[in-house]
Amino acid sequence: METFELVILLLIVIAALAHLSRSVRVPYPALLVVAGLCLSFVPHLPRIRIPPELVFVIFFPPLLYPAALFTPWRDFRANLRPILLLAIGLVLATSAAVAFMAHHLIPGLPLAAGFVLGAIVSPPDAVAVTAIADQIRVPRRIIAVLEGESLVNDATALVIYRFAVAAVVGGSFSMSAASGLFFVVSAGGIGIGLLWGWIVSHVQRRLNDPPIQITISLISPFLTYIVAERCGFSGVLAVVTAGLFLGWRVPEIIRPASRLQLHSIWEMITFLLEGFLFLFIGLELPDIIQTISGRWVKFGGYVGVMVATVILVRIVWVFVATYVPRLLIPALRKKDAYPEWRHTTLIAWTGMRGADSLAAAIALPLVLPNGNLFPGRDEILILTFCIIFATLVLQGGTLPTVIRWLGIKGDNLDDKEEHTARTKANRAALSFLALPELKRRYDHDIVERLRAEYLDRLRELEICGSGGCEEEHILPPGFDDLEREALTVERRMIIALRNEGAINDDALRSIQRDLDLAEARLDGAE
Repeated sequence: METFELVILLLIVIAALAHLSRSVRVPYPALLVVAGLCLSFVPHLPRIRIPPELVFVIFFPPLLYPAALFTPWRDFRANLRPILLLAIGLVLATSAAVAFMAHHLIPGLPLAAGFVLGAIVSPPDAVAVTAIADQIRVPRRIIAVLEGESLVNDATALVIYRFAVAAVVGGSFSMSAASGLFFVVSAGGIGIGLLWGWIVSHVQRRLNDPPIQITISLISPFLTYIVAERCGFSGVLAVVTAGLFLGWRVPEIIRPASRLQLHSIWEMITFLLEGFLFLFIGLELPDIIQTISGRWVKFGGYVGVMVATVILVRIVWVFVATYVPRLLIPALRKKDAYPEWRHTTLIAWTGMRGADSLAAAIALPLVLPNGNLFPGRDEILILTFCIIFATLVLQGGTLPTVIRWLGIKGDNLDDKEEHTARTKANRAALSFLALPELKRRYDHDIVERLRAEYLDRLRELEICGSGGCEEEHILPPGFDDLEREALTVERRMIIALRNEGAINDDALRSIQRDLDLAEARLDGAE
């Protein structure tokens, strides 16, 4: 089988398993891991080799950028303290625990290589969490914390990873020097991300060409990452920062036709890249498994200890970080009361590892500059795979049951905010239609026709909720121009509500998509 044919086969497998996951209610990453394991035993299947030095450039920028681009900034900022405790504190604690445990368990594994393993497996992945959350409603704050954690923890883990790999290559490691460089590298990455985001926002604001605007969006993460890395800073933090900066401004700087395509394109890119990552590791397994031949029982013990470590460290950290600061600091307790133990338990259990860990493991160099093999590379790869597999199957597979057992229900805040915003946007359009100057610019019948439609929409919102029940009408000449202006007024209102903190970005995007579709319908009718 040729490599191209294998890629087509993998695409079919990814699509089929993603569809199956929705039927069996199992996170599709877990099924992809199993599929990758099965594919590794297919005879004569060709290997797809990606040079380790290209893995970060190919996979990380396009995976992290859309996650940052579509992160609800209001919820991210409101939950910044718990997010940073998980994304920085927990990642550091997990990396250290795994590093020392692996160093003492696995003969001949240097402590620096242990930190490489710790950095790889410390950041949980939100793919399985959001897949379950789409099927079983949970409070919005839980999703905001988990998605915010998965966005920032990759940056923390990859900075640790970078220093740990450098220590293995260089043969020495200084904690004090690494700590100082950590802040320099992080601050530089954030600065470059902000600069690039500012440049792109000004360029995009002046364009009205969907192919060009989408092209700029597609090259942004790669260019940001490469520039930051060339300057010696964190490319990951640069990409995340640029995504957050631009995500807040996309509703204002990107035209409707481009926005409609942009989200779908990034969604497809993320879906395919994650699918390929989970399957690629399976294709490498036969060669890796040979390195532990004859050590199955002992290596199985290593896996058990490592899986238990990453799970238990998260459980302990989440409960301590949630309740101890509130116990010791009355002001914090007054500002942010103790959360329900059920919600804390759910966050503690959602520690599934995923595509980012796979990419970091695959990116490990094969040999050191002196020609020696990278110490423990095969062990790190197979331990990473086993930890991902175990957490996806054990935690991801049981997550729906845990949610039901805890009795956690959704708070419907998104629906309520969306309904409020739609109502205010329609009322703003009605106020616009009542302006006296419109009588001089448009025929009275056209204004009244559109006004009647908006009144109908308000009645539908009262009866049908935010979904509405719109009907199609035959539009008279000049009606579409007036409707475009009314749609612009609606957009301004929902953006103002977002800027005031009355709604979050998810509600804004949901309404804005409907407005964009309405304008696209008008453009298509011309």
